[in-house]
Amino acid sequence: MSLIKLIEFNQLGDDRGGLVSLEQNKNIPFDIKRVYYIFDTKGSVARGFHAHKALRQIAVCVKGSCRFLMDNGHNKAEVVLDKPNKGILIDVMQWHEMHDFSDDCVLIVLASDYYDETDYIRNYDDFLCQI
Repeated sequence: MSLIKLIEFNQLGDDRGGLVSLEQNKNIPFDIKRVYYIFDTKGSVARGFHAHKALRQIAVCVKGSCRFLMDNGHNKAEVVLDKPNKGILIDVMQWHEMHDFSDDCVLIVLASDYYDETDYIRNYDDFLCQI
């Protein structure tokens, strides 16, 4: 099983511009209960540095680019998100970090549940102990 699970979304559009539709339980493999976005992050700032016990997420860089480091406790892999029709599945118990944000980066994240601080694992050693 691949550590990086990219989802390529169907891109529609014409001379007026592009359109990507994100639909729960169709091209998003879960019910969507929360949507948030990250923007104005300086290129030298890294984000993430946590895993989730139960939450599943899809991240899409709708503008600009950023680099994801994914870690399942056994293997690590990196991918750059730089297209608005490409998303990454952040599954349960995947340590993830985001780096190298472009100045214009807008990263939208669709989540399978509401915010719950008790679902976060914020210490890497604790994450490794739970694998």
